[in-house]
Amino acid sequence: MREAFEIGGVMIQPGQRISVDLPVPDLYTHNSMTWPIHVIHGKKPGPVLFISGAIHGDEINGVEIIRRILHSKSLNRIRGTLIALPVVNIFGFINQSRYLPDRRDLNRSFPGSGKGSLAARMANLFIKGVLTKCTHGIDLHTAAIHRDNFPQVRAMLEDPEIEKMARAFSSPVIIDTAIVEDSLRSAASKMNIPVIVYEGGEALRFNEEAIRAGVKGVISTMRSLEMQPKLKRQPKKVEPYVARSTTWVRAPQSGILRSVKSLGELVERHEVMGIISDPFGEEDEDVLAPAEGIIIGRTNIPLVNEGEALFHIAQFKDSENVLEQVEEFQNDMDPSTDKTPSSEPPIV
Repeated sequence: MREAFEIGGVMIQPGQRISVDLPVPDLYTHNSMTWPIHVIHGKKPGPVLFISGAIHGDEINGVEIIRRILHSKSLNRIRGTLIALPVVNIFGFINQSRYLPDRRDLNRSFPGSGKGSLAARMANLFIKGVLTKCTHGIDLHTAAIHRDNFPQVRAMLEDPEIEKMARAFSSPVIIDTAIVEDSLRSAASKMNIPVIVYEGGEALRFNEEAIRAGVKGVISTMRSLEMQPKLKRQPKKVEPYVARSTTWVRAPQSGILRSVKSLGELVERHEVMGIISDPFGEEDEDVLAPAEGIIIGRTNIPLVNEGEALFHIAQFKDSENVLEQVEEFQNDMDPSTDKTPSSEPPIV
């Protein structure tokens, strides 16, 4: 029998699942604030995995991904321990904002300090209250407001355990990214805790495709960590493609953008991705792809200023094969083509 698992002063016995409210700084109205954390402590030993959502308070797809995962019946047979934090930036979530009330980015405030700013204190609480208890992590994100990301995993692939997790997530695209200083990934790396980041969708919007991909990816990663039993019938293995590089295409002039390319599409070098014109249509200028690649991010607001980032292109050694896998992935994530019965009605 495993030992009990402690978090926030609460003891969770093997085979038990429980919600814990971890205290965080109060509101200035004197209302108490807590982090809602759900812990599932398996009867058998295994990794301690955290799944975090809304570290940017307006990135809400992760909240729904975690809700669906916690409803999964397969968690009844979990090995190890799962710590689910659907809303990390609780203050930003309430205010529908990316930032904390002190206007700081929580994901640029690690490792934080117990005597610093609100952001520093929240980061410090996360490390002491959660991260120190974990062996692995998955951080769920979306694009910023008015932007959209194609489902993708971002990871530092020079670490073998991180690469294993990233490939197991089964997203068709992996971006091999350096760790951003003062981020949650940075703090975890210094503690030798492998963490991958999943990106999909837009801030303040639900995206069913991105949500379904996130749920599938987290469960698949848990299977690779042997936290979940293997399926009797193995699904077709998705071999993700790792981007060689990525680049943002910026607006050559200010005006109104008419996009002609969508997320997941393949573009050729010098292909037209959109047209920018003034409100009268007297001056048109094409937005051209600087290189061949797959569109993994784009702006959703057509009113643009010169120099503004419009399209994010990932470049691969074999873009044609990536496109085939992206199209197959999109078909698999489409609720209308899903042959597997689900108790979750798709969000439309």
